[in-house]
Amino acid sequence: MINQVTLVGRLTRDPELKRTQEGISVTNVTLAVNRQYRNQKGEIDADFVQCTLWKKTAENTAQYCRKGSLIGITGRIQTRHYENQENKRIYVTEVVAEMVRFLEPRKSEEVSVPKEALPF
Repeated sequence: MINQVTLVGRLTRDPELKRTQEGISVTNVTLAVNRQYRNQKGEIDADFVQCTLWKKTAENTAQYCRKGSLIGITGRIQTRHYENQENKRIYVTEVVAEMVRFLEPRKSEEVSVPKEALPF
């Protein structure tokens, strides 16, 4: 069986690094992925895909990426379910990332240079 997913999109919020009780790093992100066609209004819709990143991948993403960062994720689809407080079964489909690529150069902090220091 094949279970492989490749997505390219933008983070919808800053990644928040957490640790399991065993001390393993994890972060959950939502990736906004544009669709390949326009809707009836001529706009491009997006899908919002839940992704789980583990260990060093989670740490690096939390350190170097922010809301709006363009990233590529390769991973697998995983489904799970749980019962909420009302005893209703909730199903979750997510991508478990195996590899993340940062697709934009890292933004350096703005440095203020006095006009008289400029060569022109």
